[in-house]
Amino acid sequence: MQRSLLLAAAMTLSLALATTADAAGLFTMGSQTFEDGHMMPKKVSNGRVNQPKNPNCVGDNVSPELHWSNVPAGTKSLVLLMFDPEGRAPSGVSHWVAYGIPPTVTGFAEGEASKESDKYVGGKSLMGVGHYSGPCTPPNATPHHYTFVLIATDFDPKELPPGLAREQVIEKFGPPPAHVKGVTGMVGLFVNPWRE
Repeated sequence: MQRSLLLAAAMTLSLALATTADAAGLFTMGSQTFEDGHMMPKKVSNGRVNQPKNPNCVGDNVSPELHWSNVPAGTKSLVLLMFDPEGRAPSGVSHWVAYGIPPTVTGFAEGEASKESDKYVGGKSLMGVGHYSGPCTPPNATPHHYTFVLIATDFDPKELPPGLAREQVIEKFGPPPAHVKGVTGMVGLFVNPWRE
């Protein structure tokens, strides 16, 4: 009986804390395609159509569904960066650079960012494209950590020109916390050969 009461109290406290986080209006990001800190499905990996000479591209290059809420006050645009810190060590691999996302946009449907879109300004990934470019993780390695970082900024949506690489976008911010209104993110894992 006492154990049941403790369990009920713990569940009530957890619910209260979750409700408090929502009520506090935390800037958060999520995905219906994968869970934060877990393996992404095979379809998000880049494919042979886009990377015909890379045998490590085993998927269909379907960009994951991404959504966010509670964009900080004063935000004029959002920047979204996808980066693999383990790829091509020690430099890492920039997979997607998108910016100029209006604060009224609350996410991207699955597959929507696999091509150019009027919802964002395309930068330039290491693969040389301005849209999503999925993992091509080398075989027989531990899972790579693909980080999705969403930055709320005070940049006008058309302020940054198309085609900027990740490093160039970061330079535009200047010394921290210049131009940053808030940040959120998540991590998806991928391994080759693919397995859940």
